[in-house]
Amino acid sequence: MPMCELSLARWEEVDAVMEMIRSGRAFQRQQGFVQWDDAHPSREAVEDDVRSGNGYAVRVDGELAGYLCLSFDGDPAYPEIVGAWRWDEAYAVIHRMVMGEHHRGRGLTGEVFRLAQEIAMVRGVEILRIDTHEDNLRMRHVLQKHGFVCCGTVVQNGGLRLAFDRKCE
Repeated sequence: MPMCELSLARWEEVDAVMEMIRSGRAFQRQQGFVQWDDAHPSREAVEDDVRSGNGYAVRVDGELAGYLCLSFDGDPAYPEIVGAWRWDEAYAVIHRMVMGEHHRGRGLTGEVFRLAQEIAMVRGVEILRIDTHEDNLRMRHVLQKHGFVCCGTVVQNGGLRLAFDRKCE
């Protein structure tokens, strides 16, 4: 397994992150669904992530391999869940997670979740939350494989999403 790390994304990486997101949109369409439309995730959202210290680069052997937003500021859609979160305490939310084309399917996501958990636990947070499109079968499989449990549905960017949580170990 290659050496994987999470570190704060840098301004000079925003273009490369946006290219990964563009490629991720195309990959979603190849699988038959649209979770990310042409306007979302936007460059402004990624820039805001980087500015606020919530944008993380996934690095494999030092190379930019992916990106995610790891936020401790909550999510405005999450209190409106149809269903119920398993824990009512502070949480970290993962959004805009994408791997570059050459790093998909290499089993890195589990390591990324482990690293996100470490960051959360350093901040005293034991719950991770994430949501995904109902038809994103690959992501649903990966989430369940790594201990996330579907708790219900939320509305994100005008669309229904399956909402998952996991307690850090």
